[in-house]
Amino acid sequence: MSKAAAPQIELASADPSIALEMTRWLSHLGAERRLSPKTLEAYGRDLRQCLDFLCAYWGERVTLARFASLEATDVRAFMAMRRADDIAGRSLMRALAGLRSFGRFLEREGKGKVGALSAIRAPKVAKTLPKPLPMASAKRLADADERAGEDRETWILARDAAVMALLYGSGLRISEALGLKRREVPRPGEGDVLIVTGKGNKTRMVPVLQNVLALVDEYVGMCPYPLPAEGPIFLGARGGPLSPRIIQLAMERLRGALGLPDSATPHALRHSFATHLLSRGGDLRAIQELLGHSSLSTTQIYTGIDSERLLEVYASAHPRR
Repeated sequence: MSKAAAPQIELASADPSIALEMTRWLSHLGAERRLSPKTLEAYGRDLRQCLDFLCAYWGERVTLARFASLEATDVRAFMAMRRADDIAGRSLMRALAGLRSFGRFLEREGKGKVGALSAIRAPKVAKTLPKPLPMASAKRLADADERAGEDRETWILARDAAVMALLYGSGLRISEALGLKRREVPRPGEGDVLIVTGKGNKTRMVPVLQNVLALVDEYVGMCPYPLPAEGPIFLGARGGPLSPRIIQLAMERLRGALGLPDSATPHALRHSFATHLLSRGGDLRAIQELLGHSSLSTTQIYTGIDSERLLEVYASAHPRR
């Protein structure tokens, strides 16, 4: 790999030797590890922030030799500074991952071993899930009339309503809904199940309501583009595959119109599907199958239920002696 693969980075807080190695490191990550431009940008920003901090913390520009002798207390001080800025745990974890990557690169290049980076424990990241929507609000999201005032073609409004109806009515992931082929979605009255391809290319059978199929059929009848049996059933405005981002933007518009919180996302509709089923006495194991979870513990976390509710489900479902 050529050392001139990227423009030379300039750093006010570190000497040119660090800047050169940073340039080569990012080029390596892009060319050989094929990391995305956004990830490279984030890693570069995290390293710059660390070098700026160390320069102020040590009272001198950071040299390659000084960085290689980094101590665990220095890293902890940097992480504490970032945490004080209300940086989320996931961002802190990414910053530490980037610094470790740079340290490994320096070691492979024979420029020193930054052992302190390996001694720091990664910050814990809280598992957060979208909050379920009220049942009435979830139903309104699948009503195209809620967006009647928008300057969008009628078939697009019908399409978005059909996608959201599938997310809430069948508990699909957005990728699963947008991955459906036309032949996989029955017409109203001609079937009541979908064969969905989920994570790990695993397929599962999911029931679908007739009123949801009616919304999909309404969109199909209005779509101005051909919809061959083996092609995707949901198309974008120009006739190509529909991007998940389009549905996310549609949800953002509806959030404002319906007065819903920022947690009302497409994934929240799937979460609402599971939570509303459980609240109405649905069996946890059956919900696990519907969601395509490989582990029941995932479904328990996903639906946000506690041990008391688990015992209730167990008591109601377990055969009496």
